[in-house]
Amino acid sequence: MQTEMKSPDIVSQCSDCGKEARVERGTYRFRESGLDNVVLKGIEIVKCPACGNEEPIIPNLDGLLRVLSVAIVTNRFPLAGAEVRYLRKYLEMSGEQFARILHTDKSTLSKWETGAVNIGSKSDLLIRAVALNLGRGLRDNAEQITRDFEHIDEESTAPPNRIEVDSETLVYEYA
Repeated sequence: MQTEMKSPDIVSQCSDCGKEARVERGTYRFRESGLDNVVLKGIEIVKCPACGNEEPIIPNLDGLLRVLSVAIVTNRFPLAGAEVRYLRKYLEMSGEQFARILHTDKSTLSKWETGAVNIGSKSDLLIRAVALNLGRGLRDNAEQITRDFEHIDEESTAPPNRIEVDSETLVYEYA
């Protein structure tokens, strides 16, 4: 009879209260990205029993942020405000800089990012194209992704899909 060995908890220190915390592998809602719909699967999480703090250990943050950018621009639904903000920040641009590139004013961009105003379909496509061409590590697949823009459902009012990312392989899927 073979028994499964459970690996002992790895001990760490809580970044909030400084007390002893456990490191566990699990699923983590990555709200720090600025997106409410991102879930990291199979990620190591520091969990503090003293204060309740939980934070992920992300070994390849740059790769994860790039994968999230690709997931956003390849999504078949119109961009949400938080996704526009995410892409702008991924491009390391201020609202003023991004608005100039999009040939719009800063207040319109701000309204898009907060969801106060819907993003028009042409502006949506322009935002995606700008992100693909100026984003770190995104240009390699820009041609194929841009060709797939014709499959975007411009009329959809569905909320953004949940994006699930495998923390080890950085492969994403919509759930």
